[in-house]
Amino acid sequence: MGSNLTLALQSRGFEVTITGHESEQVMPEFKGKCLYPGILGIDWDEIGKVDVLFHQAAINGTRVKDEREIMRANLEASKALFDYAINNGCKRIVYASSAAVYGNNPAPHKESDPTDPQTPYAMSKKLLDDYAMALAAKHPDITIVGLRYCNIFGPGENHKGTRATMIYQFAQQMLKGNPRLFKHGEQKRDYIYVKDVVTANILASQANESCVVNCGSGTTTSFNQIVEQLNAILGLHRTPEYMDNPFEGAYQSHTECDMSFAKAKIGFSPEYSFEQGLADYYQSGSLV
Repeated sequence: MGSNLTLALQSRGFEVTITGHESEQVMPEFKGKCLYPGILGIDWDEIGKVDVLFHQAAINGTRVKDEREIMRANLEASKALFDYAINNGCKRIVYASSAAVYGNNPAPHKESDPTDPQTPYAMSKKLLDDYAMALAAKHPDITIVGLRYCNIFGPGENHKGTRATMIYQFAQQMLKGNPRLFKHGEQKRDYIYVKDVVTANILASQANESCVVNCGSGTTTSFNQIVEQLNAILGLHRTPEYMDNPFEGAYQSHTECDMSFAKAKIGFSPEYSFEQGLADYYQSGSLV
């Protein structure tokens, strides 16, 4: 996600400074400043004043169990970054939250729903939302917007391994043989195309008030449907092979976000359907 946003901002003529490390997406087109080794080891003196902070960094592995490390990276480092930016004159902050905070609550999810974080990652995002909104209340002259990301797919995820979307993982499996799905492939996800997420970030940076909003497509696609769509677009005839879900009980089987609040607060409505996003992804050359 970060690489897509970075290049979009650069294409609009903004001066962009990013943090990162060698295992992240390579961006030969990027002409700005990149600070290594990433958010946890950031050289604060090299940042300087920023007009808008887009905070995308996190340990986002939902199966990572080291709660202490996740809280250090996702919560404490975020607090330090927000405080630094505000103390140096930044008035607008946009950060990545997650629909994982809803856990196994019934879908569709609304921002007013109770949270049910099932993993250390989800809890770190819930606590970051709480901190960000408390910080915004303390600084009424600053606008802070959290985007509760659903499953983002599109170019720029090929370096993520098991953290890549099932769309990318299934595509790689299907090039070699049949894909393996959790029984019986009816798990549903709210997939949002990465270009829509870039739009949401830019709109959030122009928001009139602080808020936390969903960032999804507002629709669902099952794992079985992903395989069907990939068969069609790749010209294949693969058949799913089903296996037991080792994460049963702590696994989000249905994510779907209500997008009405995001439209009201930041003016965001997704443009790409799942099929349109998948076609654009394939045409980019990044899917296979």
